[in-house]
Amino acid sequence: CTIYMMGGWYFLILVLFTITEAVNRNNVLVMVTDDEGLESPVYGNKKCLTPHLEDLARRSIVFENAYTSVSSCSPSRSVIMSGLPQHQNGMYGLEHSFHHFRSFDGLMSLPRILNKTGNYWTGIVGKKHVAPESVYPYAYSFTEQDGYSANQVGRNITLMKELVRNFLAKAQKIENPFFLYVGFHDPHRCGGKLGGFCEKFGDGSPGMGVIPDWKPVDYTPESVEVPYFIQDTMAARKDIAAQYRTISRLDQGVGLMLQALKDYGFDDNTLIIYVSDNGSPFPNAKTNLYESGMIEPMMVSNPLEKSRWGEKSKALVSTTNIVPTVLDWFGEKYPEYHMFGPHQTTLQSASMLPITVKEPEDGWDTVYASHDFHEATMYYPMRVVRTKQYRLIKNLNYLMPYPMATDLYSAPTFLDILNNTMNNQPTHWFKTLNQYYYRDQWELYDIENDPHELKNLATDSKYSNILNELQDKLHKWRDATDDPWICWPQGVYLGGEVCHPLDNGT
Repeated sequence: CTIYMMGGWYFLILVLFTITEAVNRNNVLVMVTDDEGLESPVYGNKKCLTPHLEDLARRSIVFENAYTSVSSCSPSRSVIMSGLPQHQNGMYGLEHSFHHFRSFDGLMSLPRILNKTGNYWTGIVGKKHVAPESVYPYAYSFTEQDGYSANQVGRNITLMKELVRNFLAKAQKIENPFFLYVGFHDPHRCGGKLGGFCEKFGDGSPGMGVIPDWKPVDYTPESVEVPYFIQDTMAARKDIAAQYRTISRLDQGVGLMLQALKDYGFDDNTLIIYVSDNGSPFPNAKTNLYESGMIEPMMVSNPLEKSRWGEKSKALVSTTNIVPTVLDWFGEKYPEYHMFGPHQTTLQSASMLPITVKEPEDGWDTVYASHDFHEATMYYPMRVVRTKQYRLIKNLNYLMPYPMATDLYSAPTFLDILNNTMNNQPTHWFKTLNQYYYRDQWELYDIENDPHELKNLATDSKYSNILNELQDKLHKWRDATDDPWICWPQGVYLGGEVCHPLDNGT
């Protein structure tokens, strides 16, 4: 037995230290990070050091065009675990506290599918943030929903290491393959005495406790890389420096998970999927469906097909591709069932396993996204289609100002923009707050020629054919996924193929 104490929390863990030779069965490890963008050198950032992520990249196919299906914490995790967009699986907003959003009772999530077969052992360690338990059941579970501190099970990488090693030790004694989901809470914002990104949590400073396996990496504001969607000011640079420090804890945690796989003999037979839930926690990113809000890291390590290890793929993929990939790996089919609406509940995305063998010559050129809430007070539904060249956004509630998430609002970066705006001082941001708050119903951007998405082409007659084509693609996807908002804001859906008009001028 091992007892861990940190910050007043005690954990008693029965750690089975037996390490044996490789176990001959195919397994899955999914690692999900919290609000991570493209801060790693894997994606070109030379300032933020992530040696363990770079090690993982050398044994993976790295997706350069990977996107979240929804830029919000609970909804994004529901997509990762179900393969269905949030408007179809019912997880419209955050799960915790008064937000209290839940997926539909009839949803067949990945752990539910695997558990039902009786042929797999499922486990989750870290941040879960989806509900209800009956829809997202795991046989082995150490999460914030099991009564543990979210920081302990999601940021204390030493505790997470031991919980994962305990799972793997037990997996050696079970004949069935395993599916293990590890949910890091880093680098989500935090606040208070722990720092804006919880970057002091476990660093050994007074009152912060010690995470034995974490060696913090410090950054000065001058040493960070400022992406285009963040203003280049000292306030923002300090914010990014704190984020980088937290990413060092995440990176070292990833290294611990990979070492555990190796130590317990699962290194050569475990499919590894690494992905973030949504965009970086800065304005124009998280809770937005612009490029900076949708794009995210994704790596897939196929131990049975090493020919493409270390290569990059230009295929457009999203978090909806994870469930079909895992089912493909296990040789399982998605069940036949129906939740609501006129269509059978089916997956609209494909397995990524073929891409780990060969870069596709065609297809893989379109992804979709859907957002309704973040917090319960943040109702701003959006639907998006993203192709290799264009992004089309439909803002369904476009007459109201875009709402701000409380963690983003209270962060130094946004307060810097807000205070300078209110004092009529330069913000050094690439937008004004008025432009950020008030958006057109349709936004069309040429990503190749306008990567920062500053020129809306939706009303440009030269792009009318492209607009119509993308509107048609988006509508067909919304119809296929039984989008309850399919007629909004112009009309009301009463079933069938018709939107009944409201005559409201939209």
